[in-house]
Amino acid sequence: MDAGATLYDTVGGMPFFEALVDHFYDGVQADRALLSLYPEPEDLGPARHKLALFLAQYWGGPTTYHEERGHPALRMRHAPFAIGTGERDRWLMHMRAAIVAMRPPPEVAKALSDYFDQAADSLRNQPVEPPASY
Repeated sequence: MDAGATLYDTVGGMPFFEALVDHFYDGVQADRALLSLYPEPEDLGPARHKLALFLAQYWGGPTTYHEERGHPALRMRHAPFAIGTGERDRWLMHMRAAIVAMRPPPEVAKALSDYFDQAADSLRNQPVEPPASY
């Protein structure tokens, strides 16, 4: 990335984030376990829109997400959904596949992956179950 350029600028702006989110939600759409967490699993259009706007804003793009929805408050917005280690891992699996599908430069892929790993883990709200003992 160029010094001073945002990741949003480096990837070419909103079309990158819309395509990333489309790849992600294509995976979610086929994942019954993860899809069951979505309040409107039959129409992921609003979820796609919100995530694309959030990611664009987070990475230095326009503040449309904030203008439409206010402060992101990710933990609060995800609190109603039971998110355990399994849900986190399935979400990350689809997001990692979306990053690979986009083929960004290695430094962009790493920045995205590092952020998603941290963010997904921070949204877990279910206790970690200890391994079964025999």
